[in-house]
Amino acid sequence: MTRRSLSVSVVLVAVIFAIGVLALGTGAIPVAPLDVVRTLLGNGSRITNFAVLDLRLPRVLIALAVGAALGMSGAVFQSLSRNALGSPDIIGFNYGAATGGLLVILVFGGSATSVSVGALVGGLVTAVLVYVLAWQRGVRGLRLVLVGIGVSAILQAVNFYLIVNAGVADVTRATVWLTGSLNNLGWPQLWPPVIALVVLVPALLFGARWLEMLEMGDDAARALGVPVEGSRVYLLVVGTAACAVATAAAGPIAFVALIAPQVAKRLTRASGAGLLPAAWVGALLVLAADFSAQRFAGNLPVGVATGALGGVYLGWLLWRKR
Repeated sequence: MTRRSLSVSVVLVAVIFAIGVLALGTGAIPVAPLDVVRTLLGNGSRITNFAVLDLRLPRVLIALAVGAALGMSGAVFQSLSRNALGSPDIIGFNYGAATGGLLVILVFGGSATSVSVGALVGGLVTAVLVYVLAWQRGVRGLRLVLVGIGVSAILQAVNFYLIVNAGVADVTRATVWLTGSLNNLGWPQLWPPVIALVVLVPALLFGARWLEMLEMGDDAARALGVPVEGSRVYLLVVGTAACAVATAAAGPIAFVALIAPQVAKRLTRASGAGLLPAAWVGALLVLAADFSAQRFAGNLPVGVATGALGGVYLGWLLWRKR
């Protein structure tokens, strides 16, 4: 990491901690910031332990894990496609994970664990499908984005079909999950994404060494000794897995994977994918959006807040590149 990237990362982590303390102390049982810190250090009272550790801390940690996973996944795919629109929620992988989760909820009536597995399988199957359809003596960035947009449109139609033909009780559960929500999540829902990220983050950082060379083009990367298609498939799998893990935990939260890598690049002004700065920005976006949706918008699902923010950003991005 460059000195600027390291400084930006430190500032982002500090802002995440500040917003986290604010989120942990705000609610029906208010807790002062210093008391939040004391509680996190093990010196809280009975009431602050209940409010901070039992009620709010799992939600904050899930928001951070989901945001970091989406940020890193978006950075991988934008780097692979060499396109600012090449994020999982644009090229269909988010929708594939959503389709897998919806099939488990609406068709098989599965548990939360089954939904997680279904989302992971759906995301990986979609990634393979997009890769195969985009293949033409290799995979080019623009072709990957266009094929992904087409596949995502088909998957959205499948998702709507599943919802329209399901029972009322299942539709309610599926709609909340499909919007992207951290409501009613606790410690049991935290451990699956955390365990998955313990495996995926080193795998992503290991593959990051190829990304900067792949951005120079296949011929240049091949001349530098990079196994082009093998490394691309590897990055496709681990990037999709990170996106699917986030979707399984909180539903398909929109636009975080699109925005986080771009904001990180503008802050660090560094070359390469910038996986760790993208992770910090993604975590900050989800945490801040969830806090805002809870406190200022009537406890809306976090996906509504990120969708509104992402729509504005996408319009600005398209206008800027007109």
